[in-house]
Amino acid sequence: MVNLGDLNNDIPFDVLSRLPTKYMPKLKCVSKGWNRLISDPTFMKVQSQKREPLSGFFFQQKYQWCYDDITTISYIPVEKQDAELHKTVFNFLPEHVVVLASCNGLVCCRSCFPFHDSCLYICNPLNNEWLRLKWDEPDKENSFALAFDPCQDHIGTSTNFKLIRVKQFETNKEALCFSFEIYSPDKGAWRKSEEICKCNSNLYKNRGIFTEGVLHWLTDGDEVLTFNVENELSWLVSVPLPASEFRSIPEACIGDSDGRLHYILVSEYGFQVWFLEDYFESRWSLKLCKTLEEMDEEHSQFLYNLRERVTQRLAVDMEPWIDPLAFKDGYLLMRVSRKILLYNIETNKLQQVCYLSKLGTSSICCTVLPYTLSLVPLNQA
Repeated sequence: MVNLGDLNNDIPFDVLSRLPTKYMPKLKCVSKGWNRLISDPTFMKVQSQKREPLSGFFFQQKYQWCYDDITTISYIPVEKQDAELHKTVFNFLPEHVVVLASCNGLVCCRSCFPFHDSCLYICNPLNNEWLRLKWDEPDKENSFALAFDPCQDHIGTSTNFKLIRVKQFETNKEALCFSFEIYSPDKGAWRKSEEICKCNSNLYKNRGIFTEGVLHWLTDGDEVLTFNVENELSWLVSVPLPASEFRSIPEACIGDSDGRLHYILVSEYGFQVWFLEDYFESRWSLKLCKTLEEMDEEHSQFLYNLRERVTQRLAVDMEPWIDPLAFKDGYLLMRVSRKILLYNIETNKLQQVCYLSKLGTSSICCTVLPYTLSLVPLNQA
């Protein structure tokens, strides 16, 4: 085996680093030499800098009015013609967990309610490595987001992710604001940011999207809450179309693709995908627009009479017919009635994953997280 400084010139290093990350766990079993090479921080740094395609989605249902958590976590891969479900992805953790956030191969989870000793986990499901963090004053309403860029953050003796906890509070002037707490593994403790963002809306779907060094949360007030992780500045970005533009109640989600924030909207105007061009001017560009009639015609085996079903939702308490759940790298996971469908906006391919009941219960409340594979280590952090 050559010295670490010569690894980049080594033929096995050059060949293996070109292969997709999904093959690495099996390749480590080929020989002790390959195991050492693939486990080396230099190799992992090179491997992590490649843009890995979306691997799949974590899907976990939750009760709307019950204190206990649903422990079943399903994983829906995107690369297979017929999506299959895996329900043992997090068995390497010491307890059942609830998934909270994901970013570039890392996943944040928490202890299930009820519990004896509450904690948070940062884990890498590909290599079964994890860290345990204290969770003082546990609250199911806490919102967490992960920020980790393997192309920028050092990989070696530590993994320089950041975990952000967002809290909403009321000021003396009866205004609502968001505050931000940051956990860094090098400090090993939480630190409260001085930044505060005034916002009277609630977080919608409670999932932070990290792209371009900024975390984003969709709110229920026609705005996206943002937080720049580096300089700890926060501001609000208006969505492309406010709810007042529609007669019925639109459904939306945010995600990232091609390194940009995207906004997916389903309304009586059709199916629309926007991407953010300018943060401070809230300028969006329309990437895709299809009428509901076009969606009906192109995917008649899965969709039927969308316009009537979408526009019927005129009351807040009425269940949406189409609900976009999560978007990543051109793939949209969505619920259509009681079915889970996967839609590729680039190829216009729509496939049925399963019925909602197959994922656990008949509950329509769920957490959905996109996931990409990564070799980033955690046992050294």
